[in-house]
Parts: sequence; structure tokens; C-alpha cells
Amino acid sequence: MKLYFSLNFNTKVGEKLQLLIFEHNQEPKVHFLHYTENGNWKAEVDYFSKSISYKYQLTDEGGNILDQEFSLHHLNLVHSYSEYRIYDVWNLKNFPENYLNNKILKNKLSGFKPEKVAVLKKHTHLFRIEAPLYNPDWRLVLLGNVDALGNWEYLRTIPMSQTDFGVWEVAVEIPGDQFIQYKYGVMSISTGEVFDVEYGNDRWALPNMDKNILQIQADHFFRFKSFELYHAAGVAVPVFALRSENGFGVGEFSDMKALADWAKATNLGIIQILPINDTTANYTWTDSYPYAAISVYALHPQYLSIDSLEYSLPKNLVEEFNAKKSELNKLDLIDYEKMISGKWKYIRAVFKENKDNILKDRNFKKFQKENEDWLYPYAAFCVQRDKYKTPNFNNWKTHKKYIAGKLTPVFAAKHKDYSEAMLHCWVQYQLHLQLKDAIDYTHSLGVSVKGDLPIGIYRHSVEAWTEPELFGMDFQAGAPPDQFTDLGQNWEFPTYNWEAMKADGYKWWKNRFKALEQYFDAMRIDHILGFFRIWRMPVSATQGILGYFYPAVPVRIEEFHARNIPFNFDRYCKPYINEEILWDYFGHERDTIHNHFMNNHFNGTYSFKEEFDTQRKLRDYFDKHPHDWAEDKLISLCANVLFLQEDKGGGEYVYHPRFNVHKTDSYKYLSDWEKKAIYELYVDYFFKRQDGLWYQSAMDKLPVILNSTDMLICGEDLGLVPDCVPQVMDRLAITALKVQRMPSENILWYDPKNAGYMNVVTASSHDSSTLRQWWFEDRGLTQKYFNDQLKQYGTAPGELLPELAEIIMLQHLYNDAMLAIFPLQEFLATDYSLRNDHVDNERINNPAVFPHYWRYRMHLNVEDLKNQTDFNNKIAYWVQDSGRK
Repeated sequence: MKLYFSLNFNTKVGEKLQLLIFEHNQEPKVHFLHYTENGNWKAEVDYFSKSISYKYQLTDEGGNILDQEFSLHHLNLVHSYSEYRIYDVWNLKNFPENYLNNKILKNKLSGFKPEKVAVLKKHTHLFRIEAPLYNPDWRLVLLGNVDALGNWEYLRTIPMSQTDFGVWEVAVEIPGDQFIQYKYGVMSISTGEVFDVEYGNDRWALPNMDKNILQIQADHFFRFKSFELYHAAGVAVPVFALRSENGFGVGEFSDMKALADWAKATNLGIIQILPINDTTANYTWTDSYPYAAISVYALHPQYLSIDSLEYSLPKNLVEEFNAKKSELNKLDLIDYEKMISGKWKYIRAVFKENKDNILKDRNFKKFQKENEDWLYPYAAFCVQRDKYKTPNFNNWKTHKKYIAGKLTPVFAAKHKDYSEAMLHCWVQYQLHLQLKDAIDYTHSLGVSVKGDLPIGIYRHSVEAWTEPELFGMDFQAGAPPDQFTDLGQNWEFPTYNWEAMKADGYKWWKNRFKALEQYFDAMRIDHILGFFRIWRMPVSATQGILGYFYPAVPVRIEEFHARNIPFNFDRYCKPYINEEILWDYFGHERDTIHNHFMNNHFNGTYSFKEEFDTQRKLRDYFDKHPHDWAEDKLISLCANVLFLQEDKGGGEYVYHPRFNVHKTDSYKYLSDWEKKAIYELYVDYFFKRQDGLWYQSAMDKLPVILNSTDMLICGEDLGLVPDCVPQVMDRLAITALKVQRMPSENILWYDPKNAGYMNVVTASSHDSSTLRQWWFEDRGLTQKYFNDQLKQYGTAPGELLPELAEIIMLQHLYNDAMLAIFPLQEFLATDYSLRNDHVDNERINNPAVFPHYWRYRMHLNVEDLKNQTDFNNKIAYWVQDSGRK
């Protein structure tokens, strides 16, 4: 077959276009297009398959890629023609067809069967466009200025066939040599009425006088009006927070079914949850932190329902189990340690009694075979962790370094650890079954599920043990100071070795998304800024304030000289301590402190002794020798530096200004001209010079990673957001999060009426206080919000009343944002009888406190929510009336 490609694309002198055709997972074949005139580029290709996938890319004269399509074109070719003339459009990733053709669409169109398009020899044109319509009663139609297209008459439009999800095609015979003008419209299938035609200029096509050639109008970017786009409302609630009649003091995967019933009753289309991976490190409450997973694949055993296991609990334990369940279920908050120890006791009992049958189970064996790449290392890790009472593999007596061959015997039936390893494999199998059952039920109701992808991995995790080369184990990830804390955040996760990950095409990330895609329709990427740059600290630091961005354009010695800054390592990069600072920090105890912790240089300055010269050394010392009133002061004083040194290797060192350098005590004791020079350098470093590097850093990895999934991607882009972030997110069609109280602009709060379509709006998040708590935090701000945002007169009430909570919810629902998702607590805040009397029990996390105990539970049973008819009807009306059903 002959394929004649034609693309209109404006280029600069010296730029060229290439066509890349993909076949059977092979390297793409490159074809060069030639320029004709008026921005038109053409290529002729011999091709012999029934379907084709391809993309275009722009290069310079040297072949360097300047731009490329991130979404492939797909065409089906019928054999009734031997030649095709294809009129193409450059396919932008942020066209609605590319980000809306996702798993949510497939869920909405459950039961969809592809239609066939009849292409006969008499046909001259095939019109094809991708336009995901989420309403199953809608069909795309074609109309235009020629008789074959109905002469623009709505009653004579040409219905199109949906040949795949969101793909519409129709073949027509258009005789004559008339220039063709046309548009696409939307028709109601039930009424036959064409109720809308796309806005903008007419599309056009050339006549086709050659009977042996089929002319394909491969169109893109259906011009949706706002009401035709997908809009939804949802609820955000951690699975662990679900309270049910049959729970074990914590939410379980099976409880998601009752939550889905409530979502269905209230017209909510999305359930958003927090990460659900296994975080079991020490079996203590610190494991409640859901972002510190010991495996990016394994699910957390806390979510396993003992009652829903494939095998029953031994009869002699039933009474005890029910009593323990009743005890834990009465608690207002999760008692993590009692819950997890109890669950494992009964899980082990079930496994021990039924082990022979479990190990013979063909489905269990199949699960192991399909998941052995991650499952067996995880099971071996769990065996080692429990044997040595620590997840820190550096402290294990055996298998400190992961060597797959040396752990293979563990999975042989005669090995002493075989039973324990199989227990962990079986628990994962049961968790998978219970989660998949809950997800399938949720989907059957037309409700989609949005997961949460942590940006980091736990330092003592399976992945850090088995693939340490993929991570920066000498560093820690975190966040710079923000509205949560002046000291920044130290998550203690290792950073990523992006160079190593890039070497195999980001396989690690692709596999991770593939695993998540088993369950989720959409995915929130936690701290998406980490794909642009990460805030990293050396392991010697305990506070985020001692971090710097990586990658970054650093400060070199030459730049200090060029700016006439008299760089001195001891003065700039070590904590500056003088008599005045000692007095300000320690008062009358200053002599005691400096005699114990510092060297006196007898010139009015001091330095930390070697055994105390990092935050980590101080922290380790204070763990053994507590010094309550001085601990935080000394650790903070350790951060009283102007610049942080980075070792680039080979004897090369570069420097990064400390965040908020102008607020340090060290800065205060500089001369005025030195302050000015350093501050100008600080502003340039943080707010000017990095954007180009960070843009390229994100574009190197995000397109490759995100093209591996059909999930709708939402980026959590809060914090210190550089200008390049919204540019990349727009180009790659990643929805951005808008939390009203965390605006990226320098304003008091964000008004949801200003939200664009590619936004997720919400009134609060799991990292913030709830609305009811926030109402008490700053009465002056609350009063201004009450008058200016809620448009109320007079004095704000002392608490957030349900009628005011309703106004806040409605303002977030009635706007153009794709998604409006609210924590469950905010829904309940709109009802006097359903809101929690203990408002402080409703906060999920406080980022300023690390580690934090994540123990929030609903104060109502999730099953009972479905029976709150008036409440549910109220929410259902809001959702439907705002166009989000």
C-alpha cells in the first residue's frame, strides 16, 4: 500500500519534520517529510499492515530533536484501497482527546462495544476524529457545505461510528471538485436531536477525484464546550479511616463497597484514597505514615478483612476475635499497634490451620508466578525484617546485600523460612483479591477510584535493598520551608538516581504505574515537583532547612569572585556563632553550652566540636543524653549557615544558598554591601536561573513515564512552585491541585471560581486542618474570608456553621474545574446532626510534626451514611445541578 502523509506545520529555517512509524515493539522507522509550500509537509511511505501507529517530530539540521508528539496517531487501513492520502494535524498531548481518553472513560462506558465503519470502494473520504464523550447517550455527527454532508442542515447530519473508546469515524462519498467545509456536532441518541455543533472556524478538506485513493481526514481537537467535557465531584478519605460495623478498628478494602454505595447515592463519581502500600517497618505507630512504604508493590496487611478470607478463623479463636474486634471498633481513633498485632495473630492462625490447602491452591500459585519479580523479594525482606527485628538491612546478620540467587532457597519447601515466606506471599494474594473485589464493585456502580503515588521510597525498603543503584542513598528528600513549617520538611527518603533510571527507559516507573493501574482509574502524584527537582539534604542533616534543590545550576567559586563576594568556607558554610548569638540562644547557660559542645577560638567566635558538628550527630547524642531545653536550639544553630557545599567529585565543589539566607543570624552579622550581594545571588538562584534546567528535567522523564498508563494523572503541585511547572503540566495535560487555603499566588486564599478546566479544586486536604479547625486558627483571616469570599455581612460566628460550610462546598462545585473533590469531613460539616462533636479528631496529618500518628477514623459507620436520605439527596442535587454527574 501507498500512504501519502500531509501535515501543515510552521517551521523555522533549517528545521525539518520526521515521521516515525512504530511496529511490533521495534525501534521506529524514520521517514523524512519534504516541504512544499504554505507550511505544508509531505511524505510517501510503502506500508503493508492493516493498522499503523506513528508520530511526528521536529529536528534541527543536525538531527537534534526540538519538539515531538507525545501521543501517537493510530489508523486502521482497509484493503479495499491500495492507496491512502492522509491529512494530519500535529497531535498535542493537551488536546482533550488525549487526557480524557482514560480509564475513567472506560468505566463510564462500561459495556461498550466497538462499532464498525463501512468503507466501500465508492467512498472518497474517511473522516476520523477522537472525541471522548462521557455521556453514553451522545453520538458525534458530521455536517458540512456539500449535499453529502447535509448542506449544514441539522436534520441531515451524518452519524459517526465509535470504533474505539472516544474514536469516531465515517466514510462518505463526496462527488465533484467542490472545496469542502465541515464541522463536527453532538447528537442525542435517544431523541435524535443535534443539540450542539463545535465552535470556531469551519474545518476544510480538498475534493478527491481519484477513485483509487481513499482520503483520510485524520482530525484532532474536537472543540468541546464546557458542558460537554467530563466534570465530576468526589470524596477523599483514607481507607484506614473507614469505620464499619464489621471492622477491626481500622478501615479495610471491603469497606470501600459501602463507601461506593454512598458515592452512588450522592452522585459522586470519584473516590480518592491515600497510598495503600505496606509500611510495616517496626510494628509501631510510626508505621501509620502511609507515604513510607517498604514496597511500592505490596499492599498493607492492615486492610485485610479476616472475615473475608478464603478460609475461616479456627473456631477456638472466634469468640476472642469478636471481642477484640468490638474493643478496637469502639475507639474514636485508630490504635495502630493493637490493631496490627491483633490482625497478624489471626492471619497466622488461619494460615497455619489451612497451610496445606493454601500451598496447593492453583490460583495462589498463578498469583506467585505473575508477581514473582516483586513478591519474592518482598517476602524475603519481611522474613529478614522479622528475624532481626529491624527493616534496616545494614544491621542484618545475613543478606545485608541483596543477591537473588542466595535467596532462592528460601522459596524451596524444605527451607526453614519457607512457611514464613509463603505466609507473606499469601497475605498479598488475599489483599489483592479483596481490593480487586472492592474496585470491581465500585466500577459496577459507575464510580471511579483515584489513588495516590508517593514521590519517594522508604530508606529501609525492598527497593532500596534490591536496587540501591537506582537511588541516592547518601541523601534525603524533603521540602523547603513553606506554610506548614519554617524549618522545611525532611521525609528521610533517599532521592532518585534519574540517570540510572533513564538508562533503561524508566522501566522502574513504568512497572510501578502498571501495578497501580490494576486498581485505579486516576492517580494523584504526590509532590510532582520532585520530577522537576527534589529538595535534598545530606544524611548528616535532620531538618529540611539544610537542603538544596537537585538538579540545580549551582554557585561556583568563579561566580563569588565575579559578584565581588569574599567567599570564605568557614564563615559561609559552617555555623556562625559569636558571643551575641550564644547569649540570644542560651542566655545565662551559654558558658555551660559552649564548654560542652563548642570550641572557643578566643576571638569572639565559636564552632561546634567535631563530635557535634552536624545535626545528625547532635540528634544521636541527645537520643542517649536528653537535654530538653537546649536540644532544638543547638540543632537549629547548626543550620546557621549562608551556603551549603556540594561535592561534585574529582575535587570539584559547588555551593547552594541556604533557604531564607537573609533571615539567618549569620547574615545579620555581615556588612551591608555583603548582605546586598549575597541577597541578589540568593534571588537569582531560587527564582531566576533554574527554570530552564527544571523544565528540561521534567520533560526528559514525565512524557515517557505518563505515556505508559491510561490513568488520569493529577499532580500535587503545592509549595514553592517555579514558573516551569504549570508550563509542563499544561503541555502534558496533568491536572493541577487547587487547595483554597494554599494559593500559589501571593494572596490570602484561592477563589475556586477562577479555576480552569485542568484543575482539581478542594477546600482542604489531608495535610491541612479541616475547615472547622481552620475557622478557629486566625480570627482576623476568618472574618475577612466570611465577608469577602462568602459574601456575608456582620461578624463571623465563632464556629463554622453547616450553612456556611455549604456555601464553601457550592463555590467549589460551581466552576469549570474538571474535578471537585472534598475530604469526607467537609461533607459531614454541612449537617448539624452528622458532623463530629470532637473537631480535633478529624485532622489526618500535620506536616509540621514528624513523625505524625496517622490515626483518623470516621465517627460514623460508613454503612449508615447510605441511610441519611435528606443529607444524601442534598449532595446529589448539588452535584447534578452543577453539571458534575
